[in-house]
Amino acid sequence: MEENIPKVGVGVMIFKDGKILLGKRKGSHGAGEYSFPGGHLDYMESFEDCARRETKEECGIEIKNFRFEYVANITHYAPKHYIHIGLIADWASGEPTVIEEDKREDWDWYGLDELPSPLFHMCTLAIDYYKNGVNYLDSQ
Repeated sequence: MEENIPKVGVGVMIFKDGKILLGKRKGSHGAGEYSFPGGHLDYMESFEDCARRETKEECGIEIKNFRFEYVANITHYAPKHYIHIGLIADWASGEPTVIEEDKREDWDWYGLDELPSPLFHMCTLAIDYYKNGVNYLDSQ
């Protein structure tokens, strides 16, 4: 049985030529929704190392130029509860490939004015922050 304690998640909005990387989720909360690479923060891992590792594990690309974007207290997918750290990074090399076929259907680059639907809740928050400058969100 899972303990009723929040987990820490890290997501990274990756830019390449003015577009962001999104893939359709499957097999977890938010199945059928489009999201950035990301996942659980490992013990003693930095936010950047988590984002770098998850991006490599999920889609096989390298990223650089990390920036803090936002922090949010996420209860949207209750009973799951996350403290979410949103980062921004730039594409460095590689072509996105579905590596974890049980977790992701596809990867593609999307312009901020041509986003797929539905978006994973944390991605909606990230894009809203990017456009409006909000970087602290409690009880989302």
